[in-house]
Amino acid sequence: MTGVILAVITGASSGIGLELARCAAADGCEIIICADGDDIHKVGEQLAGSGTAVKAVQADLGTPGGVETLFKAIGGRRVDYMMANAGRGRGDAFLNQSEADFDEVLRVNVIGTTDLLHRAVRMMRTQGSGRILITGSIAGWMPGSYHAVYNATKAYIDLLSLAIRNEVNDTDITVTCLMPGATDTMFFDRAEMLDTPIGKDPNKDDPAMVAKEGYAAMLDGASGVTTGFMNKVQSLVSGLIPDSVLAAMHRKMAKPDGRMDNV
Repeated sequence: MTGVILAVITGASSGIGLELARCAAADGCEIIICADGDDIHKVGEQLAGSGTAVKAVQADLGTPGGVETLFKAIGGRRVDYMMANAGRGRGDAFLNQSEADFDEVLRVNVIGTTDLLHRAVRMMRTQGSGRILITGSIAGWMPGSYHAVYNATKAYIDLLSLAIRNEVNDTDITVTCLMPGATDTMFFDRAEMLDTPIGKDPNKDDPAMVAKEGYAAMLDGASGVTTGFMNKVQSLVSGLIPDSVLAAMHRKMAKPDGRMDNV
């Protein structure tokens, strides 16, 4: 690949997305970063301060207008790397959640991500090549008691990435799914899960490590990567353990402290 490499990273204001942006910047890429909060502009300034050519876009990718805003910012340019990292979580029991709670998770994780990927793959097919990294999760392989909608959306994302990869395997487009476990980001705060065992766990993975492994897998054109040793073990055994047992295991991790079993 010659010339300027353009990388687009969503959900890039913090956590794994920010670290992916740093990976691309360190690799000499020009980057476009996107998030729904205005802190994305401060992140853009910080990255630009290190000499990176960066454009920050504030847009809610859970809406058609937000996805359109991002692609208008791209402006028809060739995108070499598309890193679809934006996502939402919402803890607590399914019956305790409001429609607004799970609607946001579905809009961002499923509808918005699908729209983004559909546009990105079409664009890369026209330009002849490209690499896509999708942030899924090992949560997609477990029934997510007390995090049900999130885990279901990640199952969708994990499987969507594999299906798209197969459909473009006769092209120079590659699709890689990054499947981390619990990572030390603002995710658990935003998902209102700080009062859960998994939210309190001090041994979460380092987002910089997760991003570096995901970025390397994308460059290699791998189908997917699970980061962290214990997460790799969990992903291997998930297919061997009955769903009822997996759901009970997840319940112990995600149920808020002090919450009665009846919801």
